[in-house]
This record gives sequence, structure tokens and C-alpha cells, in this order.
Amino acid sequence: MELAMKNQGLSELEQLCVQTVRFLSMDGVQKANSGHPGMPMGMASAAFTLWMKHLRFSPANPAWLGRDRFVLSAGHGSMLLYSMLYLTGFEDVTLDELKSFRQWGSKTPGHPEFGHTTGVEATTGPLGQGIANTVGMAIAQKYLAARYNKPEFKPFDYKIYTICGDGCLQEGVSGEASSLAGHLGLDNLVVIYDDNHITIDGETDLSFTEDVKKRYESYGWNVIEVGGDGNDMATFEKALEKAKATVGKPTMIKFRSHIGFGSPHFQDTHTAHGAPLGADEIKLIKKNAGWDPEQSFVVPKEVLDYTRSAVTKGDKLVKAYNDGFAAYAKKYPELAKEIDNIKNKKVGVNLDALMPKFEAGSGVATRQASGKVLNAIMPSIPFAMGGSADLTPSNNTHFTGAEDFQKSNYGGRYIRYGVREHAMGSIMNGLAVSGIIPYGGTFMVFADYMRPAIRVAALSGYPTIFVLTHDSIGLGEDGPTHQPVETLASLRAIPNLVTFRPADANETAQAWKWALENRNTPVAMALTRQNLPVLDQDKYGKATGLAKGAYVVVKQDKPDVLLIGTGSEVSLAMEAAEKLAADGIKAQVVSMPSWELFEKQSAEYKDSVLPSSVKARVAVEAGLEMGWHKYIGCKGIFIGMKSFGASAPAKTCYEKFGITTSAVVEAAKSLCK
Repeated sequence: MELAMKNQGLSELEQLCVQTVRFLSMDGVQKANSGHPGMPMGMASAAFTLWMKHLRFSPANPAWLGRDRFVLSAGHGSMLLYSMLYLTGFEDVTLDELKSFRQWGSKTPGHPEFGHTTGVEATTGPLGQGIANTVGMAIAQKYLAARYNKPEFKPFDYKIYTICGDGCLQEGVSGEASSLAGHLGLDNLVVIYDDNHITIDGETDLSFTEDVKKRYESYGWNVIEVGGDGNDMATFEKALEKAKATVGKPTMIKFRSHIGFGSPHFQDTHTAHGAPLGADEIKLIKKNAGWDPEQSFVVPKEVLDYTRSAVTKGDKLVKAYNDGFAAYAKKYPELAKEIDNIKNKKVGVNLDALMPKFEAGSGVATRQASGKVLNAIMPSIPFAMGGSADLTPSNNTHFTGAEDFQKSNYGGRYIRYGVREHAMGSIMNGLAVSGIIPYGGTFMVFADYMRPAIRVAALSGYPTIFVLTHDSIGLGEDGPTHQPVETLASLRAIPNLVTFRPADANETAQAWKWALENRNTPVAMALTRQNLPVLDQDKYGKATGLAKGAYVVVKQDKPDVLLIGTGSEVSLAMEAAEKLAADGIKAQVVSMPSWELFEKQSAEYKDSVLPSSVKARVAVEAGLEMGWHKYIGCKGIFIGMKSFGASAPAKTCYEKFGITTSAVVEAAKSLCK
């Protein structure tokens, strides 16, 4: 085949490989009649060079712990990643899968999805998430290396690479994460910036004229510029070598590329960004390159022979790693056991034996109970890392003995995220996919600042733990700006996110136990600022019922009314039950800390907790009503918020908004008439 669009620094065969990547990407988008062809065309040479000459990976052993990580932060260019996965031999991604791009059930969805396609290290597409994830991956590698690497063998000795675009850098989350990465000196992180000057609206200078190089240098990054037409691989390789050798700073390679490279009519235009090029344009591009314009998804044999050498190369890397680890395990058996726990998603300790027990009657805020749980268990879980978005004393997320993770101490297990909730969420997701158990705290109302990260965690099944304190009007005087009346309902609306609102300290301990033992889904913990009474585990339902989402706290034979509460309102419902009993009304009280877990229970269990025969139902929660009628029916009564909160002491807020024992009593009586 005749070659066009020559690449400096690549052989003719390698240039043919690059063209194959471009044309597979174009063909996939065209067949789907949907997608983003321009980015893969512009970055094909850089991606090929990185993957074939620098990236350490194993197509046959994609989860090998010693691999380099690659994340396509510019996830809209997913055909670039899928093409590389196919060419290098990942079994999940066949040529037929490339032909099924963006189709139902394919391994090649519109944007890369973690857990769906082998070889995809993180779910990307929401711009900025990927680059922020790689900061978490870089933190994880630094910590794991500090704890486990030894001079004779380094089980965690790898780099993290990402390709990002202008959109990633415009989203605020990337700035938050990059600022922290520079502060921490994460020299294991290499960001390749696809500097193509184009977004969907048109040229970037419509809205983006800052000096990216100076911005990243001010963050404390090493920035290397590679100019030209995006095909100078000799210079690009020198930049990669320099990046890998840089000490004390993360590196950005500012790579000048051309979107839609090789398209006679659409190169360097926004048209190439987000729509198929059209059959006629693709034929013209192929004809200009000396390819048969009538054929699609063509992979020359010599190309596949060359790129599939990655399988043999990867096998050798894995064998060397396994041999080294076998010797390591003999010398350091306890560390090796911890690494096996990381790989197998096991906590590695008996949590029941470690958990604190809280005595009935005492008043403990669930945020404080959470802190006591962390003090009790975290010293025994060395691959867990905590942190907070500059709210450590309020969130109670620090545990005794935890040192700060800093540039001077990569063995620290506590991350000071600063006032960067969005980055914190995305960084924790990067930690989660690296084998770390991550948790991080902020006020519950600021879950909105990291909602994209929470959503991606739920979509991807990342076992990220979001600690959300100050969960209601009970936080008091800070007022409506900080009182999250709608946040609980909005978290419950996210599929695959398990949200806990524990009623007391012992339920809080059980929430932590569940979160640590069930590592296929993210968890959000809604915790109080105000003290709550600790329920008597002998007299009332045991807190272990939390694992089923809801359980009976006060049991009645043939109850007249059901009182259902969560969090701080469970004790209020229990007080109401006592007053109702004095009037001869039998009220069964239910604590419902997790709707999501309750929905997974059998019909028989659900009916034992919320008997279908009892139509009189009252729900009480210091949040909005949204969703509650599923459990109380159209004739049930909800006691809670109908507006934003107010600035006043917590007790006053509860009284003024009518979330009181007397309100529950009156509602129950009205239903029992």
C-alpha cells in the first residue's frame, strides 16, 4: 500500500499501523453513524507510539498489578482506545466489536466503561473525570510503593498515562486535581494534552485563550511542548523519555495535534469533532493514502503481526513479575498476603472483632460514631486511605496514627484534599480502581459539588465511600445554604449507589462494616452533626438489621400503625410510639437506613418489616418527601421538609418546621380513626 501523511521517527510498517488505527476509528464511527472521529485521527500516531514503545501491559493478563495504567480522559475518542485494544490483542475487543461500536450489548460503547470492556482502566466521557482519576491512581501507586516495594522486588512500580483534551482542561475538576497533583509531586503521572485547538462550538479561542503551559507550571508541573503537525514521533518519544525520568513533578506533554488529521475537507474543524465524516469523505481520505476506498475495517496482516507482538511482550513481563513476586512472598509473607487481599478485594481482618460497641442511652452524633469506628478498624486495614475536603475536624475522618500523605511522606494514609470536593470524589475513584479502599468526607450539601464523580462511581461499581456529615436541618445555625433538605432524595435517585442514614452509633458501625465488605458498589453515608441517643440493642431491634436496609426497632403484634424513620428521626418515632401506646395505639417502629438494600430483600422479609395489612403509615425524615410514598402509600402521611431550611439552632429548626414527636403522634392518630 502507498503511504501518505508520513510520520517522523516511525518506520514504514509503523506508519501503516498508525493509518490502520485512524481508519478503524473512522470506519467504526461511520458504521455506527454516531461518534467522534476527529480526535482518534489526530492522536493515532501518539497513541500508537505510547502503547507500542512505552506502555507496559499484558493483553492476556489485563489485571496484572505491575502494569502501567492508561486512561483516555477524552473519552469521546473511544474508538482510538478500542482500536488499540483490538490491535494489541485484548480478547474482549474483536474486529466484530469494532464494527458494533455504540450498539446494544457491544464491548465498544460510546464512551469507555470500567468493568464493561477489558483493558478500560476507568470510565471516562464526562470531561475532566479521567485526568482527575489518574491523580488518584498516581497517589495509589506512590502509597503502595512506599509500603510494599523492596530493593530486590517492586510489586508496585508503574507509571500512569492519560490523554486529555481541551474540554478536560476547561472543566474545573481537572484544575482542582492537577493543583493537588503538583502539590504532591506525583512524578509517576504523565498527561498527554491533545492540543488540537477545536471544541464542538468551534475554535478554542472562542472561550479558551489562557496559557495552559504557564497554568500547569504554576501548579508545579513539568510541561514539555511538542509542536508541528502531530506526527513528529521522534520528538514525542524524547518527551516521553524525559517525562519518565522527571523526579518530583508530574508531567504534561503539550502535544500539538490536528483534529480529523488527513481529512481534505474537515481537518482542523469542529465538524470532525462530534459527527461521522461521511462515506464520501472517508473514501477520499483512503484514496489519498493509497488504500482501497471501497473497503472498510481493513487490517493488513503485517500490521496485526506487528501489534500482536504486545501479547508475547506482555507475557514475558508478567512471567518476570510472577517469578519476582514468588521470591518476595517467601521473604515478606505478611506483605504478600496484604497484596493478595488487595487483588482479591478482601478486607483481610475480622471487622466484628474490631468494631466498637456503643452503650445504650448515651448521646453520640453519628459523625462522631463514625470517627470512633475509623479509629478502631483503620489501623488494621493498611490499604485503606482516608481524607477530607478541608473539613477533617467536622467530618471526623482522621484516625489515630494516620500520617498525612504528602510529597515528603508517600507512606501516609490521610489525604488533605483542600477545598476541592469534585476532585476529591474523582481522585477517590482513581484510588478505588487501584486497589485502595478510599473514603473521604465533606458536608452532605456539598455532595452536589462531586455529583458527577458519585454518579460515575455508581455506574462503574467503584467501591468508593463518600462520608457526608451535617446531613439535615439538624446542623442548625449555618442555615439553608448548608442544610441539605433535597440531597438525600437526590442520592437515592442514583442507581447502584447505596446510601445509608444510620439511626445511631451502632447502626453507623454496621454501615462501615457493610461498606468495607461489599466492594462492588459505592456507598454514601449521611451522618448527623447533632447527638443522637444510642438504642438499646437488647430491648430493641439489633443494628445488624441495617444490612437488610430496614428492620423493626419496636415490634408489635398486629400493629395499628407503622412509624418509619431514618437517621435522627428514628428516635423521634420511638418517642411517638411510647405516647401512642399510652392512648392504646400500637405503633410498630421501623428504622430504614438504606432504601437500596431493603429493595433487594425478599417479599416475605419486606412484609415482615412493613406488613401490607397495615395501611396506616407515617414516615418521618428531615428531608424532602420525594420517594416516600412507595413505602407509605397514597394515604400515608409524611413528616418532613417542604422547603429550604433556616438559620437557627437545630432544636428550633425542628420545632418550626414541624418535625416533632407531637406531629408524628397527631398524624398517626388521624390515620387510626
